[in-house]
Amino acid sequence: MKRRVCLAAAGVLLALVAGCQTKGMDPADGVVRTNEPAQGDFTAFGDAFKGLKTVSDVDYYASDQAVTEAKTQFRSENYGNAGALFYKATRLAPDDGVAWLGLAASCDRIRRFDLSDRAYARAYRLLGATPEYYNNVGYSYLLRGKLPEARTNFLKAYELAPKDPTVNNNLKLLASSVENIER
Repeated sequence: MKRRVCLAAAGVLLALVAGCQTKGMDPADGVVRTNEPAQGDFTAFGDAFKGLKTVSDVDYYASDQAVTEAKTQFRSENYGNAGALFYKATRLAPDDGVAWLGLAASCDRIRRFDLSDRAYARAYRLLGATPEYYNNVGYSYLLRGKLPEARTNFLKAYELAPKDPTVNNNLKLLASSVENIER
């Protein structure tokens, strides 16, 4: 009797799990295609991506593999997925400054600036004053509409890497933002 109940419960659980893993996913890679931010008020990074459907149930990711997949998701504009993968990388390798910087950029794109500020602070402690750091922080301020802070950070990035095309493009973007203020 107990065995029959256990088998029935296992069958129901298996059906639920199978339904959750396939709905809305690309069967080729098991990743949900969504740009939707997580819902709710989160107090820590651990809960920040709690409501997001992100990747299929995988037991282990190497940190570099998670970062590589996160960058792919970010380039595909799947910022929630990218954030979840960058977060996973920070859990696997807490001293990976690139993962923290990616997590911060992903949080910016889903407009979770409270979380991005925390991730930028951690990235700075790990990476220091790099052009990538200042460029990303500048872009974060640009997204928030804080143009003077954006300019300050873009100029710091420019001082460190004057020939970097990303920094130069962001300075041009900032200039066009200032020129085209809409009210």
